[in-house]
Amino acid sequence: MQQYKLLINGEWTDSSTNETFENINPATLENLATLQVASGDDVNRAVKSAWDAFPAWSETPPPKRAMVLFKAARILEERKEDLSALMTREMGKVLAETRGDVQEAIDITLYAAGEGRRMFGETTTSELKDKFCMTILRPIGVIGMITPWNFPMAIPAWKIMPALVAGNTIVMKPASDTPLLTIKLVEVLMEAGLPPGVINLVFGPGGTVGSAIVHHPDIRAISFTGSLETGKWIMGECARSMKRVSLELGGKNPIIIMDDADIDLAVEGVVWGAFGTTGQRCTAASRVIVHENVKDEFTQKLLARTRSLKLGDGLHPDTDVGPVINPSQLEKITKYAGIGKEEGANLLTGGSPAKPGLPGYFFEPTIFTEVDQNMRIAQEEIFGPVVALIPVSGLEEAIEVTNNTMYGLSSSIYTRNISHAFKAIEKIEAGITYINASTIGAEVHLPFGGVKGTGNGFREAGTDAIREFTEVKAVYVDYSGSLQKAQID
Repeated sequence: MQQYKLLINGEWTDSSTNETFENINPATLENLATLQVASGDDVNRAVKSAWDAFPAWSETPPPKRAMVLFKAARILEERKEDLSALMTREMGKVLAETRGDVQEAIDITLYAAGEGRRMFGETTTSELKDKFCMTILRPIGVIGMITPWNFPMAIPAWKIMPALVAGNTIVMKPASDTPLLTIKLVEVLMEAGLPPGVINLVFGPGGTVGSAIVHHPDIRAISFTGSLETGKWIMGECARSMKRVSLELGGKNPIIIMDDADIDLAVEGVVWGAFGTTGQRCTAASRVIVHENVKDEFTQKLLARTRSLKLGDGLHPDTDVGPVINPSQLEKITKYAGIGKEEGANLLTGGSPAKPGLPGYFFEPTIFTEVDQNMRIAQEEIFGPVVALIPVSGLEEAIEVTNNTMYGLSSSIYTRNISHAFKAIEKIEAGITYINASTIGAEVHLPFGGVKGTGNGFREAGTDAIREFTEVKAVYVDYSGSLQKAQID
């Protein structure tokens, strides 16, 4: 079993706390590694290292920075299977899904590398003669990144790769439940030629290490993915110093099933959306808004399909649903199952922790029916394999129920009616809308993020990813040879 120190200035360095924590397999409770806990002083050292590395890295031409990413993508491709297996052991989701997680990291690395030759500004006309106007993109400086445990390689890669190609340096705190895949990702980048100090890794609790990153006066921007409550706190703290903050927070994502839908296709979409990654996705389908004309048929088929799912170790090829991440998450999901019953929803299946021959943290795939849209299980993010079925009488009511939430990340509608599809695209308050597909499955060349309580206007992936990690500078070139006064002249 390996012990990991902190990564500062390209070297694995002892922390100053003499404290450690264990990295646990949530299916078997095996201890995978021990990691050192950082202090505020360690964060200071990491920030200094990042600023020391910034001048040389930011002055490296973007296509040259991109070459490091291209090489890293090739290494990740070569090691995909080993990384996927390690992720299943560390995070718990089934091997097919961890392969997808690693592939997302590969995809965003290649995409961001391509942006090294496409960091476009704008040129425009001037209101004066003999004057040229344009905008350029400049790196922000040192970025603080705090990432969650559910996509332990994809989400760090979504943040790291655009920030690097834009010329920034980084201090990152990965989630304490899943730090190993972030470590492996950064090791690959260093192997690919990333200079020392460009990325620095510190480990430990959000309340101490994360807080030190948020409050550090020399960190110019924070990129955070996690809960709404923590995101609000970060935004408030950073407002004091006018620090840039980009947030990707929670979701209470709906799938609308109209009475003209392909019911079998919709069932597969709901099973994948609700129970993939054991429901531990910000894009998980936690609400199914189903037309009353097809409610019985859909419910019967969904119940049969859900009861056929097999829980177990994600490394086993016949496992459909792996464990939840830790005991506190298991307790939270169990609490919400009890709340659903207390509120009067009909528990159709599941609702309890499970022990599929393993000592880990398993919860049964759970379906509630006859859910009122204002119940807590229909409003609050559970982040587990729990889905609430809400009956509606038509499209207008379905969209009204869809929008009745503080969140606005992903959404879906199953229908054969093109009018219904486009009305949903127009009226649903969400950053993402799928037609005849589940709420999960983002592609890296499109922007990812949401509205309302899901985020604060930034988007990850796509060309928006570069904007997240750059400042726009307006440039005026006056070649008239005389003092021209805009507006006055």
